[in-house]
Amino acid sequence: MASTTSRAATLKELRRVIDLETRALRRVRNAVGASYAEAVRWLARCKGKVVLTGVGKSGLIAQKIAATFSSTGTPAAYLDAGEAMHGGLGFIERHDLIVAIGKSGESEELNRLLPAIRAVGARVIAITANTKSTLARAAGLVLETPVDEEACPLNLAPTCSTTAALAVGDALAVALMKVKNFKTDSFARNHPGGRLGRRLTLRVCDIMRSGEANPVVGLGGSVSALLLEMTRLQAGAASIVDSRGRFVGLVTDYDIRRALQDGRNILSLSIRRIMNSRPTTIGPAELAARAVEVMEDRKTPFSVLPVVDSRRRPVGLVQVHDLRARGL
Repeated sequence: MASTTSRAATLKELRRVIDLETRALRRVRNAVGASYAEAVRWLARCKGKVVLTGVGKSGLIAQKIAATFSSTGTPAAYLDAGEAMHGGLGFIERHDLIVAIGKSGESEELNRLLPAIRAVGARVIAITANTKSTLARAAGLVLETPVDEEACPLNLAPTCSTTAALAVGDALAVALMKVKNFKTDSFARNHPGGRLGRRLTLRVCDIMRSGEANPVVGLGGSVSALLLEMTRLQAGAASIVDSRGRFVGLVTDYDIRRALQDGRNILSLSIRRIMNSRPTTIGPAELAARAVEVMEDRKTPFSVLPVVDSRRRPVGLVQVHDLRARGL
């Protein structure tokens, strides 16, 4: 019985925290006004760097916002307020825009930095709950986050306030994306290691078997030579070319098995009798994601796809496991 009560109390506490942070976000949402729109304008027109700074938990939020800005089309960096006073200030230049985060706006490390920033000539946007603070007075623009209660039962640990600051940072980043017309392909270029980035940047030529690894056999060759080439390169298929080197067909493991199941002496057959003379092909400049679509766009998906250039020359071979290995 005690464990059930404890579990219920824990669930109640979890929900209390989420409720408090939800209410805090509603208050911040209602505080969004002209200063927020002006902040987006400042950020969009910044001729230098966007520099995020803060102390303690606010510093961690500043780091995250800087990363979000950079990945969504607004180059930004994080500067530790303490480090700035010991040489890091050299990173800040006159055309930079500083976004300083602090709930109370009275953190000693941050406020010691403000006069030095003013001396450089950089502008400051403050994200704070205290519009009468030292930070707010030193800033050229103040984004109020009206959070007066933390979810911490001691009302000490930054919880609601950091959630609010993070939400403001996300809102600014997303608004900037729209102002700058930041599109999916731009996002992909900034995230080449992510699945979306791979789908929008990797091309067939980046993943195909090519050169010596691409099995190509002449139409007039023997089936035994074909089998040896397919076995040597372990490709599961081979492109077939005519006397001028143009692609005329494809032979896969499936074609070999089908010929054997018919009870024929496969070595006595010509390659023309075995090959698929009308296989699906793809160009080397096509997106690799398109190769996935082509290979899956049928009731019985196939595992190899010949790559043919504009002159009908077989320049490569795409295998399904290569696509899977790249997370496609």
